[in-house]
Amino acid sequence: MSSFGKAFSSSIGKKVVMGITGLFLILFLIVHCFLNSLIFLNDGGETFNLGAEFMAGNWAIRAGEIVLFIGLILHIVQSARLTYDNQKARPVKYAAYNGSANSKWYSRSMGLLGTLLLIFLVVHLSNFWVVSRFTGIPTHDANNRENLYAVMVESFQNIWIVVLYVLSMISLCYHLLHGFASAFQTMGWNHKKYAPVIKSVGVWYSIIISVLFAAMPIAIYTGLIN
Repeated sequence: MSSFGKAFSSSIGKKVVMGITGLFLILFLIVHCFLNSLIFLNDGGETFNLGAEFMAGNWAIRAGEIVLFIGLILHIVQSARLTYDNQKARPVKYAAYNGSANSKWYSRSMGLLGTLLLIFLVVHLSNFWVVSRFTGIPTHDANNRENLYAVMVESFQNIWIVVLYVLSMISLCYHLLHGFASAFQTMGWNHKKYAPVIKSVGVWYSIIISVLFAAMPIAIYTGLIN
């Protein structure tokens, strides 16, 4: 194995990959949340479908999707490897270990939260991404654009899908509360002068992104958006 490969297969290397892919996913969530939030204009999905059409037809965005999937897979794989390595390094737990005294519960539950998000991701991609990219949207809006908004409205008439999305966004919030600051720390951007700012931004980012995503299916299901 080359020195480059050894560096990235080391414990530090795995954490760096987690940090880089985590930051990339954080940026992606901002773009994705902004686009989806267009439904709150409540204009029958016209602006949302316009944004979706732009995203689908822009070569840079399509190329970014490939990078996104690679980053997502790397993030999942490295997370699993780090969890395995940590458990292997300490096969016998300490007799007296008070986890709450050393870290938040969600910091110790990133594996569980990540697994819940992975389940959500499979459902989400099958409901929307696969339909828009491969099978084609069956209906079009008044401007003859593929009506992804109609697909969203139809999906969120199912209460179980709504419940899954809301619970998943709660998981996302806790996952980001740990992951946001952790990604910056892993990359070495944790100077004591800026650490409180990064932590504060991370908290607000985690809450706003998660609340907006959770509010979408709730608003559609309850008829606030139609």
